[in-house]
Amino acid sequence: MAVRAAVLPAVGAPLEITEIELPEPGPGRVRVRLAAAGVCHSDLSLSDGTMRVPVPAVLGHEGAGTVVSVGEGVERLAPGDQVVLNWAPSCGACHACSLGEVWLCANALAGAAEVHARTTRGTDLHPGLNVAAFAEETVVPASCALPLPDGVPLTEAALLGCAVLTGYGAVHHSARVRSGETVAVFGVGGVGLATLQAARIAGASTIVAVDVSPEKEALARAAGATEYVVASERTARDIRGLTGGQGVDVAVECVGRAVTIRAAWESTRRGGRTTVVGIGGKDQEVTFNALELFHWGRTLSGCVYGNSDPAKDLPVLAGHVRGGRLDLSALVTDRIGLADIPAAFDAMRAGKGGRALVIF
Repeated sequence: MAVRAAVLPAVGAPLEITEIELPEPGPGRVRVRLAAAGVCHSDLSLSDGTMRVPVPAVLGHEGAGTVVSVGEGVERLAPGDQVVLNWAPSCGACHACSLGEVWLCANALAGAAEVHARTTRGTDLHPGLNVAAFAEETVVPASCALPLPDGVPLTEAALLGCAVLTGYGAVHHSARVRSGETVAVFGVGGVGLATLQAARIAGASTIVAVDVSPEKEALARAAGATEYVVASERTARDIRGLTGGQGVDVAVECVGRAVTIRAAWESTRRGGRTTVVGIGGKDQEVTFNALELFHWGRTLSGCVYGNSDPAKDLPVLAGHVRGGRLDLSALVTDRIGLADIPAAFDAMRAGKGGRALVIF
């Protein structure tokens, strides 16, 4: 049966909304009918070539839906189960997995090289980041479908698959924010909004949101920001001014640009911690001199997928949703259809909005 999907025909080419042919799920695989899919900046990075995957491909990696059918050997899932898609399943066998660092699994994206589906004209298609969520239905390995805990709305649950796991993990796993600490979050998109909520859940005292757009202040404050700074050459100085001249304990960079990484670093106190979540291009080079590294004693760390283990963290996030501490709907600024994804990409390029959610 043909389903509609958003296909990237080539790197840098416009998305094509077209019909594709999905196979029935083979051994160890499941077919999922999508309820919703988030439009993440990583999808834009795949589209423009900042991140490389085989093409043509069906993009979309943040989704939730209902299992339609299962292949041979699948025991923990059954038709009718509601699931969150996990775009980076761990293999359990590589060196990183043996260390418990499943977010660094060497084989997490192996599925992106496989043929996922075909166009109605017979062209092979790959799943952009394993799960191909920009489609009415998808077929994925069972490891890419995690049972949705009770009490979480199915459509908003799509955000748990990337934005929320990343933002929450950046705060709780990577930066390890402690109650009473001060935090700055650079970039108020979907991940940034999730990071702000996570900082509030962690008990941060002062939470500074930073963005180039003054229009995002209300969004940021609703997510937990206590202060808002419009990005400029004075950003680090402005943040120090809001923290008694010291700088914040923790800065989380959600943009992936050299200038914002540098500003995040400079906005932290002596001995502070900067976590980089944003995915930047190879041309985004950040420089430091040896003396400042010694003098400031700061820590700069990368953060992949929030340093999260989705199977363990999803129930924790669901508990925060049920407890009213995590508001998934507050992350969604636009509810759109499949054909509106290209316009959502344009909005991200312009730095507008939070998270667009494709509703199927």
